[in-house]
Amino acid sequence: MIHRYVTDVQKGKVDAKDIVAQAVEHAKKLNEKYHFMNTFVSETDLKKQLKTFNKKGKLAGVPISVKDCICVEGTESTAGSKILKGYKPVFDATVIERVKAEGAIIIGKTAQDEFGYGTFGTNTGIGYTPARNPHDARRVCGGSSSGSAAFTALADFPHLSIAESTGGSIAAPASYCGVAGLTPTYGRVSRYGLIDYANSLDKIGSMAQRVRDAGLLLEVMSGVDSKDPTTLNQKMSSLLTPKTVKGLDIAVPKIIHAEGVDKRITDTVLSALNDARINYTEVSMPLNDTYGVWDYYMIAMSETSTNLAKYAGMRYGLHPKSVEKDYTTLFSEVREQGFGDEAKRRLLLGTFARMSGYRGKYYIKAMKVRTKIIAEYKKILKKHSFIVSPAMPILPPTFEDVSKLTPVQVYALDFFVSGPNLTGMPHASVKVGALEGLPVGALVVGDHLQEQGVLGVAHTLERGAQK
Repeated sequence: MIHRYVTDVQKGKVDAKDIVAQAVEHAKKLNEKYHFMNTFVSETDLKKQLKTFNKKGKLAGVPISVKDCICVEGTESTAGSKILKGYKPVFDATVIERVKAEGAIIIGKTAQDEFGYGTFGTNTGIGYTPARNPHDARRVCGGSSSGSAAFTALADFPHLSIAESTGGSIAAPASYCGVAGLTPTYGRVSRYGLIDYANSLDKIGSMAQRVRDAGLLLEVMSGVDSKDPTTLNQKMSSLLTPKTVKGLDIAVPKIIHAEGVDKRITDTVLSALNDARINYTEVSMPLNDTYGVWDYYMIAMSETSTNLAKYAGMRYGLHPKSVEKDYTTLFSEVREQGFGDEAKRRLLLGTFARMSGYRGKYYIKAMKVRTKIIAEYKKILKKHSFIVSPAMPILPPTFEDVSKLTPVQVYALDFFVSGPNLTGMPHASVKVGALEGLPVGALVVGDHLQEQGVLGVAHTLERGAQK
């Protein structure tokens, strides 16, 4: 869909100005019910983009939404938090520069869990409304890139979304909303301009209604960046030409049969593999199954507790009404007013894990376990081509059901998506069926730098589901 649209724009057969204007108008109407956008770009900025965009670029005239934790010059970028309310960056993130250079039109910032802290998209910051699932507005979208997934599912016009994942924030909402979500190898895409959650885990990726369209966006965004020393100087094979799945042997984790995983979801994913005539072998991953989720949360909370330290009401965002107080009192009041409950929880737990008396017992040990989990994944992927599982163990719950869960119960539901993010390996979530009118997503995981192969498997499963 996107490729045909871009070709028509490049040839002058379609006026992108009309398409984008209609897209924004329609999105604003849909947003009244589904709340997938935190803010739209100003009319002045939109007109400027439409006047100067690259009409020959790979994304010529494509409307793109951006997760709220990624900086867009002149447009409020808050990462879904009250503490950053009013913050308008004076620069574009590297990924924004790159998509604009290829002719994309940025139309707004999508809803998310505050700073990315969520599985369901319900941990929005103070004053924000959670996005609602396009398939059933009583249900959650998944998090933390909830708005990106909901908008992508609802769009009946050309549209792509730039999302971000730390521990499953692309795969989970993509699965719950029935769209394609691609998370690259850590370092494939520059994080410059990302409002960080956990520096060693954050990855900017893409969402689209089709896997190949998500691949196009990821391809444009990827590449080494002097502004981000963690980026890889590794050329990526074209994601528009997925690899064949012929002869592959897929690994399927045995945990898909565990208590807590909806058997119907497991059966749907396995049926998709069988229908695509992809051979698979069930494998044990004891380290990841036992420690993966909790290892991820220990590291993520430790890292985010340091990142949150810079939000003190002085440089940007929420400011104190009065400065006639000592610094400790002033900072405490701003954080009390600006951070939501989940942000406070992770700040406290992460700070505890890094304290001198506990650092070795918790944080350092978690980093050692992470190394062992990476080795476990590497061992599996040396013998098998890719790993496939459900993306989420349950169907999207209602908002009422989520409100009854404890934080630990919510964290535990990330066990399929936390491992690939902990290891920094590329993965894709793709719709392979439906249950009760709700989408079911499969998760395809590959070894580092194997985005093209991941896309190939995901594309095959996607086509099978469309028949």
